[in-house]
Amino acid sequence: MFTTDPILATLHEWIGIFMRRSMRNFLLYSKEKKLSMSQIGALFRLHRVGPCGVSEISDDLGVTDAAASQMLERLVQQGLITRSEDPNDRRVKQIVLTDQGRQVLQESIHARQGWLEELARAFSPEEQGQVLAALRIMIAKATQLEN
Repeated sequence: MFTTDPILATLHEWIGIFMRRSMRNFLLYSKEKKLSMSQIGALFRLHRVGPCGVSEISDDLGVTDAAASQMLERLVQQGLITRSEDPNDRRVKQIVLTDQGRQVLQESIHARQGWLEELARAFSPEEQGQVLAALRIMIAKATQLEN
């Protein structure tokens, strides 16, 4: 996106670098763990929302119930989720994130954000102060936009 506004252009440039570096590490981690983006999406949904049924996951991911069920079966085999009867309706299977699944999610977040540690160390003490002040302003303004 081309813009003549220097702040907007700089934000676009930063977001491009941030996303490229973050996603690169995230994708490498996913590949190492042999997890598809749908599988990771299902794990994050379970982490965010808690136990749910196959249809909620399929709706969230935009896939059929059958596709979601097959994908979830692979996660069961890897020990990342469990599938059990819903206590309120035995016909429905409830999907739950395991401790191992939570660990994989934490590792994926660290893989995605790990490069930020290297970036933070690259700043001089004076630059750290400037970046910290600017980021605090950005966080405050972004938070205001959410309300």
